[in-house]
Amino acid sequence: MKKLYSVTELAEALGTTPRTLRFYEDKGLVTPQRAGQTRVYSHRDRGRLALILRGKRLGFSLREIAEWLDLYDADPSQGAQMKALVDKARERISALERQRDDIDATLAELKDIVLAARRHLETAAGEGTEPAPEATRVE
Repeated sequence: MKKLYSVTELAEALGTTPRTLRFYEDKGLVTPQRAGQTRVYSHRDRGRLALILRGKRLGFSLREIAEWLDLYDADPSQGAQMKALVDKARERISALERQRDDIDATLAELKDIVLAARRHLETAAGEGTEPAPEATRVE
């Protein structure tokens, strides 16, 4: 007999919340069976949800994740899915590298501002002008 999961069991197993699982169900990314009013998730549902959560963690949109899952459904050999995954992963890597460059530039600029502000405070202190106590805590 195949293992079935309740929404609570599966959420706990995946390290998420039942609300998150219901959200992905509402978006049409997973379609659990029903036993009366209770959602019952299969091993396949668990796999799909693990992929969805991983995709979100890596920064993919729900639309991109849905496309990837649709490819898997259409091609169980996973050839098309793997090609799409490689393409999307490369795009994500490029986007993250651009973000890292932007963050590095912002950090460098902020460090320059702190250095200039400290020099100004030192100059002001040397001229006998006492800076406000909070002005010396620039970090």
